[in-house]
Amino acid sequence: MKNYTYTWLLLGLLLLFSACSGNETEKSEAQAIVDAALKAHGSEKLDQGIVTFKLRDIQYRALRDNGAFVYSRTFTDSTGQRVHDVLSNSGFKRTIDDTEVELPEEKKETYSNSVNAVVYFALLPYFLNDAAVQKSYLGEVKIKGEPYQKIKVTFAQEGGGEGFEDQYIYWFHKDRHTMDYLAYNFKENGGGSRFREVSNVNEIGGIRFQDYNNYKIADKDFLIENYDRAFEAGKLEKVSEINLEEVQVREIE
Repeated sequence: MKNYTYTWLLLGLLLLFSACSGNETEKSEAQAIVDAALKAHGSEKLDQGIVTFKLRDIQYRALRDNGAFVYSRTFTDSTGQRVHDVLSNSGFKRTIDDTEVELPEEKKETYSNSVNAVVYFALLPYFLNDAAVQKSYLGEVKIKGEPYQKIKVTFAQEGGGEGFEDQYIYWFHKDRHTMDYLAYNFKENGGGSRFREVSNVNEIGGIRFQDYNNYKIADKDFLIENYDRAFEAGKLEKVSEINLEEVQVREIE
């Protein structure tokens, strides 16, 4: 009886070790793919620099300095007032016609998330090595006849921000290491998922900036891991274009 118990215990430990070893290999593979993409996109130049761009008539500015950051957007509202939002390590503030305004916490959170999301997508894949990011390798697929390596990203609750339950899938070209497709599933504010296809590329200051075609699918319960198949099958509906305009990059003085 003791021999049987020992055998089953040993088998259980071997299976556990094998699973852990497989997970570590998967994480290591995903990390190597992301690191290659960061190099291909010139993302290391974003550690210390300023990027400005326009998106849908709103001016954005992203300053990063080795962990410190200041993101801002400036636009004219429907009443003709100049609105300037600033998100930084120390929090969020809004000024209207150069006068700071008090906002309820709910509004601050909404505006902060909005500014952060635009900068996040504009600078991808830069943020994929953040501390809260959890990466896993989903294997190889082909899109439009080209080979891609598929990575899933989730977030640890600690350090993952309000959107720690969000999920992303990234498709990196196996040879060029570029991030040519991505999908996401947001849990906040009613949720929703989208698939993005790179439509145009501009290299500015040694950094790769990308425009996208933005797609959705009718099935609200659709698994974002399968967006590549749905895209190949022509089952997605194009809903918008995301084009960065007047992109400029400069060093911090």
